[in-house]
Amino acid sequence: QLTYCSAWGYEKKAVSLAEQILTEYKKDISGFVLVPSDGGRFEVEVDGQLIFSKVAEGRYPEFDEIKAKINAQ
Repeated sequence: QLTYCSAWGYEKKAVSLAEQILTEYKKDISGFVLVPSDGGRFEVEVDGQLIFSKVAEGRYPEFDEIKAKINAQ
């Protein structure tokens, strides 16, 4: 699941990251959800576990770090 702030216009970043994740893990993913939110959120969860939060980190994630966190699970 990727939760993004629609109020601040994070849609393009969310769609771009989602596309990279779906391309990389297309055979392993049973579902993927984009969730519009507010408050500057840009969060990535895998199996209900938060693996990245823009609010906590103060920046957007790079695909390679998301990939490394997914692979580490």
